[in-house]
Amino acid sequence: MQQIADGILTGSFLSLGAIGLTLVMHILRFANFSHAELLSIGAYAALVFDALFKAIHPVLATKLGPLLLTPALALAIVAAMLVTAATAVLFDVLVFRRVREKGGELSMVFASFGMALVIRNVIGLIFGLSSTLYSRDISFAIVVSRDPLLLVKPDQIFVLIAALVIMGLLHLVLSRTTFGYALQAVAENPALAQVNGVNLSRMIAATWVIAGALAAAAGVFYGLSYQMIPVMGRDLVLPIFAATIVGGIGSVYGAVLGGFIVGLATNLSVLVLPSGYAPAVPFLLILAVLIVRPYGLFGEARS
Repeated sequence: MQQIADGILTGSFLSLGAIGLTLVMHILRFANFSHAELLSIGAYAALVFDALFKAIHPVLATKLGPLLLTPALALAIVAAMLVTAATAVLFDVLVFRRVREKGGELSMVFASFGMALVIRNVIGLIFGLSSTLYSRDISFAIVVSRDPLLLVKPDQIFVLIAALVIMGLLHLVLSRTTFGYALQAVAENPALAQVNGVNLSRMIAATWVIAGALAAAAGVFYGLSYQMIPVMGRDLVLPIFAATIVGGIGSVYGAVLGGFIVGLATNLSVLVLPSGYAPAVPFLLILAVLIVRPYGLFGEARS
């Protein structure tokens, strides 16, 4: 039961990261290996804003009930989402757009590898290579069940609820608004959508905004659940890709389900395998899905 609870928590922020990745892969038609680094940017941006807001007024440093979360950190999460969204758009303008205009999909993939290395090392240069936390206070777990034993921290409950709320809001935007319909049209057929009056460049920018904002939230939630290190993007890129491929490239709902499947599989694997093998589980999931159903659980076969 404890491993299932931990797997659901892990799946919540993996799903957020996978949603942004699947949108970029479906609309821009390339595998963005620098996407996981947006999680690092969001996590460390929130760290900076948290310190800034706490310095502005002491009240903002007060913990919210049993949570380690403070009003300053809550505001920092929103600020980090905005900054990371803008950063993602800037990366597209400075790098990906130029490569897209002059090269092919393979060139975009190589460019994303280079971006990932640059971002990772810049973060390490600025913040150092050691791990850091949003709060060094001790968070006591709540005993949910004694037989079987199940311990859950209040911050873990917050992370799960916040992630589900963000996913719900995105669902409403994509399924109930004109913008959502336009984004889906661009994903299916960019040329036809453009003929029908959809501004393609704006939709591409919007895709980066959504991907960056969701990645920032996922990065902060990861930092709240574990700890932040400059190479966290390197550690998360495979699980996020696994969630995207398992769910089906282009399917937002598949990315959500894929994130929870990867999270549960990784945490449950320690019951039968040494913990050192857990990072290999997402890779095994990718291989299994590519063999059995190459387009994922919710993906569609393309001719």
